[in-house]
Amino acid sequence: MSGAAGAVELNVERRGIITVCLMIATLMQALDSTIANVALPYMQGSLAASSDEITWVLTSYVVMAAIMTGPVGWLATRFGRKNLFIACLVGFTVTSMLCGVAGSLTQMVLYRLAQGAFGAALVPLSQSTMLDIYPPEKRGAAMSIWGMGVMVGPILGPTLGGYLTAQFDWRYVFFVNLPFGIAAVLGLMFFMPGENRRGTGRFDWTGFALLSLALAALQYALDRGEEFDWLDSATIVTCFIAAGLGFYLFIVHMFLARNTFLSRALFADANFAASLVTIFSVGLVLLASSALLAPYVENLGGYPVAAAGLVMAPRGFGTLLAMQAMGRLTNRMDPRHLMLIGYGLLGLSLYMQQGWTPAESQIYMILTITIQGAGIGCVFVPLQVVAFYTMPAELRTQGAALLSLVRNIGSAIGISLTSAVLQHMTQVEHAVLAAQVTPFNRALQVGGAVSRMLDPATPKGAALLDLLVNTQAQIIAYIDDSRFMLLATIPAMACLLLMRKPQPTKTSAAT
Repeated sequence: MSGAAGAVELNVERRGIITVCLMIATLMQALDSTIANVALPYMQGSLAASSDEITWVLTSYVVMAAIMTGPVGWLATRFGRKNLFIACLVGFTVTSMLCGVAGSLTQMVLYRLAQGAFGAALVPLSQSTMLDIYPPEKRGAAMSIWGMGVMVGPILGPTLGGYLTAQFDWRYVFFVNLPFGIAAVLGLMFFMPGENRRGTGRFDWTGFALLSLALAALQYALDRGEEFDWLDSATIVTCFIAAGLGFYLFIVHMFLARNTFLSRALFADANFAASLVTIFSVGLVLLASSALLAPYVENLGGYPVAAAGLVMAPRGFGTLLAMQAMGRLTNRMDPRHLMLIGYGLLGLSLYMQQGWTPAESQIYMILTITIQGAGIGCVFVPLQVVAFYTMPAELRTQGAALLSLVRNIGSAIGISLTSAVLQHMTQVEHAVLAAQVTPFNRALQVGGAVSRMLDPATPKGAALLDLLVNTQAQIIAYIDDSRFMLLATIPAMACLLLMRKPQPTKTSAAT
């Protein structure tokens, strides 16, 4: 391992095999965060669960994955990255099979908890390994390859899950991991280089307990907030207080305690600290914008499910193409400039989205979401290079775990906030528009076909009038959500000023 770069010297064939195995592991973990969504109604009947209980199949996985992401760096240092990676990949594959054969909701939730615990390490370990096996001048391309698994997995998950459920059975949503898991384990066993394990102190149980409490309370509040009417519920308020207190005590403990599983040196790195804010905004917009697109296109636009999928597909293609381009450009241009271009494209797409109506042309909608996908891809790849540019090699696994954790927290908060804004603003705009429904409104005065059809004095007229008002209120609420996401990108753009420009290496210049 070279001292400056921290890259392991491998031949091209061995590096290629390791890369494929890492991509399989990354894609498996990313897919399983969303692949079960469309299969929930089928699981509900098989597992004799209510509509409220079946959502724990998703929540249990997400909560446990978030909790177990934090100590990945400590575990990799204690047991060795290769050993931990193989153990987690074996555990993830086995628990996937157990989820597929679960006969009750209790079994399913327990197996999903175990699957989330094993899957938490796969993404940060694959990222830190990619950074180690590629020299600095090729890390931009490596991060573009790795990023495709992280970014495309959640997009493809519902589509693949729907196909497997429709063609076979919902259990194949989990069985599909078996052949890929076996192939990845064998490849890593024979080709992934080992490393010397460094002695570590005792595990930081206090920090782990505080972080677990904070993440579990936050995730529960975000998942159930809309159902319990947010701050009007004592349960949700208690969860938010517990989450805030847990994060506060964890931060105090991390900076005062002698041994913690997150090194304080991580936050002394200006590039990495600024990258945490940036990746939070990327996570916030990534899944939130995707979650808003489907109901808008299907419910307001009136598109059938198949047509809606085709309209939204270019977003993923835009991300893929941008990642490939950034992999080539990151080593030739200032990555900060590339991220600025990405935020510009992202902001442009959100601004264009504020002008959408249900009658919007397909071409304009496809253009908007393609630009949005390209903007996210332009930010994601250079960010991975800048975040680890000045970081010592021994801290990369911890850094990758923390970066992954912050991105997932941003995604959870983004989905919950945009859903809350949509629901609240729909009610507000409905009240504003309904205030115009008076006998003095000329459009509603008796004398024309429209006024008779929308006569609020008749049951049919009142129902149709309420439907029209609610539809218009939802359109305005979606515009408010787009404006909210646009404003959320501004703090991240300001963080670009705090990042240092990576300097090209001699090898890079020669290349």
